[in-house]
Amino acid sequence: MKALIVYDSTYGNTEQVAQAMTTALAGQADVTMRRVADVTAEQLSGLGLLIVGSPTQGFQPTTAIKALLERIPAQGLQGVQVAAFDTRITTADMHSWLLTFLVKRFGYAARPIADRLQQKAGELVAPPEGFLVQGKEGPLRQGELVRAADWAKQVMATVLASAPVPA
Repeated sequence: MKALIVYDSTYGNTEQVAQAMTTALAGQADVTMRRVADVTAEQLSGLGLLIVGSPTQGFQPTTAIKALLERIPAQGLQGVQVAAFDTRITTADMHSWLLTFLVKRFGYAARPIADRLQQKAGELVAPPEGFLVQGKEGPLRQGELVRAADWAKQVMATVLASAPVPA
């Protein structure tokens, strides 16, 4: 099965998460990791699994991730299983009641990514996931790369369990 992990990264944290996922899936799929700027439409065809991740910026994915998702045709992910993740700081690390309120109201980047993937006919196979960074620039909190690898393995297990059994 072909799998593609697309990410954008501002401070390197989201890239580290994508790399941990790629390494975790290497024995289970023909998996490729690509920065969003390096993704072409051809790379989105023939996929069994597409995972998209972004840092959370203003409660949304990056502009580059949003642009990629907009370029996908309306039914462009038909038959593709999809999952979404983000990197984020916790509300406890924000030290601002206003930011805490806004996060509770508008959320993080993974949900809008998942929604857009589904709008393009992708089949969401796992709830959107967030991986935690310390402060605005990171680093990732301890244990997050292991958690990212485990999450990717769970996503793949779901994909494989839903695959049709050969006759």
